[in-house]
Amino acid sequence: MKSLSPALQAHLDEGTTTLSWCWRITRADGAVFGFTDHDRTLGLMGTEFEPESGLTASEVRASSDLSVDAQDAQGVLSSDRITETDILDGRWDNAEVEVWRVNWADTSQRVLMRRGAIGQIRRGRLAFVAEMRGQAHVLGQTVGRVFQATCDATLGDARCRVNLDAPEFKGSGAVIDLLRDRAFTGAGLGGFAAGWFAFGTVTWTGGVNAGRHAEVLSHDLVDGIAILTLLEAPVRPIVEADAFVIRAGCDKRIATCRAKFANVANFRGFPHIPGQDAVLRYATRDGGHDGAVL
Repeated sequence: MKSLSPALQAHLDEGTTTLSWCWRITRADGAVFGFTDHDRTLGLMGTEFEPESGLTASEVRASSDLSVDAQDAQGVLSSDRITETDILDGRWDNAEVEVWRVNWADTSQRVLMRRGAIGQIRRGRLAFVAEMRGQAHVLGQTVGRVFQATCDATLGDARCRVNLDAPEFKGSGAVIDLLRDRAFTGAGLGGFAAGWFAFGTVTWTGGVNAGRHAEVLSHDLVDGIAILTLLEAPVRPIVEADAFVIRAGCDKRIATCRAKFANVANFRGFPHIPGQDAVLRYATRDGGHDGAVL
């Protein structure tokens, strides 16, 4: 149940109200934005809420169980602060959202209706629909460690401790030729063995994708020229001479951790746990009952 201030409750009891919706959005980069469906700018909580921003709220869908509640904010790209480029670059992904019901005649009379995060954004040429997920969506995220044979750390993080800025794990290059929308040949990487950057990351430092990151699916070497295939095609097309920085990848196996990174002491998997063969094992005359792999 919402707790209303006496002033807001008195306003609602009048029967004729001056209410509006206000959205306060805080992106991951710390930028704070305010939008309202009212026809003039509203100032509250230190934020200016932009009018006629193109945002229109759908009905709020809520349930009594632990399923994720949702609300859609749909509209056109009419605000200078909501650009197609920022949506494409993912700057609005998982941004924190507060939805307020405000008396625009006296903004001190307001109530927080819901709090959540921006989920999926469906974008057209001139319009978008942003899904606002309730806080229950956090319950669907994996928490804690996973009991598995392979490592569950992210290469280079505080648990892994591999320095990916070391020269042996980091390279710089530029696109020579585009093979497909997500595959290209790269200059400057001839000194690295084939497969060295597989499952690694590319950070674009030049071109229209500058600042974006991408995962590497495979790394081949033909006549000293590196051929890189990305897991997904970039938002904007790759073109010749686009510069990038690439870092080594890991397949999460203990053998790779030992041979490639000499980092077994920080391996975060359980390589000796029984596999599926332990479940399928059956009795035989010639042994096979000592716990070893069949």
